[in-house]
Amino acid sequence: MPASIVSHSHRSTTKASHKPFKSRKATKGALKEIQKGRIQDLSHRKSPHQQLMSKFDRRNQARQKQQVKRKEHLRETNVFAGRDGAPRIVAIIPLCENTDANSAVYALSKSLDIEVEVPGEGSVWLDIDRFKQKLQCLVVKRDLFASLDAAKVADFVVFLLSPEQEVDALGELILRSVESQGLSTMITAVQGLENVEPVKRRTQVLSSLKSYITHFHPDQEKVHNLDSRQECANMMRSLCTTTPKGVHWRDERSWMMVDNVQFPEKEGEHVVVTGVIRGRGLKADRLVQVGDWGEYQIEKITAAPLESKKRKADDTEMGNTEEILDNPTEDQDDLAELAPEEIIMTDDIDAPMSVATTEKRGVLLDDHHYFSDDETHFPAAPKRLPKGTSKYQAAWFLGDDFSDSGSDWEDVDNRGDTSMDLPALPQDGTEGVAPREPTEATPSEYPQSEMFLDPTPDDEAEAEQLAAFRRGKGDEAEDDREFPDEIELHPHVLARERLARYRGLKSLRTSPWEEDEDRAHEPEDWRRLLQILNYKAARSQVTREALVGGAAAGTRVNVYLRNVSASAQQAYDPSRPLNMFSLLRHEHKKTVVNFNFSLSSDYTAPVKSKEEMIMQCGPRRFVIKPLFSESGNTSNDVHKFARFLHPGRSAIASFVAPLTWGSVPALFYKQNPGGSEAPLTLLGTGTSLPPSASRVIAKRIILTGHPYKIHKKLVTIRYMFFNREDVEWFKALQLWTRRGRSGFIKESLGTHGYFKATFDGKINPQDSVGVSLYKRMWPRNARLWSMPSSSADDDMVIG
Repeated sequence: MPASIVSHSHRSTTKASHKPFKSRKATKGALKEIQKGRIQDLSHRKSPHQQLMSKFDRRNQARQKQQVKRKEHLRETNVFAGRDGAPRIVAIIPLCENTDANSAVYALSKSLDIEVEVPGEGSVWLDIDRFKQKLQCLVVKRDLFASLDAAKVADFVVFLLSPEQEVDALGELILRSVESQGLSTMITAVQGLENVEPVKRRTQVLSSLKSYITHFHPDQEKVHNLDSRQECANMMRSLCTTTPKGVHWRDERSWMMVDNVQFPEKEGEHVVVTGVIRGRGLKADRLVQVGDWGEYQIEKITAAPLESKKRKADDTEMGNTEEILDNPTEDQDDLAELAPEEIIMTDDIDAPMSVATTEKRGVLLDDHHYFSDDETHFPAAPKRLPKGTSKYQAAWFLGDDFSDSGSDWEDVDNRGDTSMDLPALPQDGTEGVAPREPTEATPSEYPQSEMFLDPTPDDEAEAEQLAAFRRGKGDEAEDDREFPDEIELHPHVLARERLARYRGLKSLRTSPWEEDEDRAHEPEDWRRLLQILNYKAARSQVTREALVGGAAAGTRVNVYLRNVSASAQQAYDPSRPLNMFSLLRHEHKKTVVNFNFSLSSDYTAPVKSKEEMIMQCGPRRFVIKPLFSESGNTSNDVHKFARFLHPGRSAIASFVAPLTWGSVPALFYKQNPGGSEAPLTLLGTGTSLPPSASRVIAKRIILTGHPYKIHKKLVTIRYMFFNREDVEWFKALQLWTRRGRSGFIKESLGTHGYFKATFDGKINPQDSVGVSLYKRMWPRNARLWSMPSSSADDDMVIG
């Protein structure tokens, strides 16, 4: 066939995929290929995000969430509904000197054509028929604690600003404090804006005020003008229709704003406080905290509805008897803050007490003492040995079997021999003659080491060298920042006596803390404090217990209090807001409380540990002297004590005070000297943490020494100790340098605290050698803060 006729056929470069045949049945192999990598059953997935829900399930879940939100909204607003509904509490707090809370209440009421007489201070009730709501306006003066007490129970907080004056130190302190303690719905208003001329400048003033308030509270969208009737009416509409956000720690308890206090005329009767219950139901079995008066037991809770013509007629027919809503039971809390003395834990009875200081033979390192009972710490009596006998050869002479009165024998003092050394070579070239025992006055057995002279106690040069080595004493806070935990011993002070309570730890985070050593030094009532083994379970139980029972929220009641002191009547001021909070179970019992403490950004000075300050946590205020320690979780629950809390840092503040359940914000204040713009300074803020009496706060001290002679890894150190016994006492502790080397004490030299140490590498002559010691610190007791009273009858009791 001719070549021109031959045609070549090539396979197509593109593969056509035909549409597969749709069959209801397929082979097993085809089904396996389809199901490769797929998971049919998704029911084993646990979290909602991992579950594959159908469209119907997603709709059902969204409907359930909507119903829960609706139910929660009705529960929050139901307390304000009806003729006997609770009033919406509005706290009006001026931040500037030329602002007036009375004028603000008058302008708000006048915008809705409500005539009301505004007192100088106190509360004003407004019955607003247009919105079927009642408002209780708290007229507060420019006082820190009065503003805080009003904001605790307020549903709305109105801050008053001035267009002419800036917010001073007191106003800014009030603003920061109210925001830090927990703030419900906040509204900002300005007074006297129409006095600003020209008119065009008013917009700039409003923008400036809004910029100022959003610095503290970014959610603020507007600054209301109280000079405008329309804006006042809009503000009243917001107060009557907006659902307040509430405060989480407050809503977990029962609380109320005290409207009236009735003190008894006769001795033996009870003090009666009247108000509307808010939050949880009020139980007669729980204790109550009334302002700064203290904690009291409830005698009974009775209904106290507002007076009306119909009720007056009903009361006349019924004989004017009070309806009792709740009475205390056998489960009522008592006022005891500590456990009874006869209740002692079983393991505490059998626990061994600490060993006396005189019986110890060395410092405590982790869980055992050095040296052990088998080792001799104090120098042994000298043995009679032939002259020139080395330490290695002396180990083979037992007793005085070879002693005689000849001159070839001498008394050899084997002081400080804790290890056997190899025989030394003669230094003068002769054989069979061992060198003398190395002391401060003779060369050591190590080659290339220099002559070491033992300074006498009266050596002025030695004292001058010590003074030159040690730095001059400066500011205590600056020294703590530059040289933390470092101390200096006086040459005439015995370290083993001065530091008898201190011990060594191989690791601050992992080494066990031997608590038996601390029994002799713990506070008297330490074993009587409240112990909580499982905090989460206990808190959950107490919180769930508060959800049921008691007088319902929204009810106006009379609460009869037992044993109110006469000083409360002297301190009561009707013009100041007074609140009452129900304490949860066990919240009156003392324990070791811990707070996460952070310094305020405006406070630039360091705060010393154990410095007296005023703390407010929830409804209570205390005078405390806290111990600062490092935060974090460690396996041994040991935390380093901080002498100072420097700016920009945070710590855990610990002290002994009544328990507070949950995460409740706390404020820390320091009193200012007279003549200051604000009587108090806000040191910082914090949050309550789970209490723990087993949390060990370890105070660390560092003894430092100076490398005197260096030969490779062998170093002679001075200025750390000043006698031989102290060196032997702390011989078990590990040495360290600031540049990361570690070592141990090998042997003592002479009688003035010089010793040889071996390190894991050659150290720098400019380096500093240190040893760390630790001692447990015990938190101090807090006392309840109260308003100053001129009454001398503080011990008298009413009822």
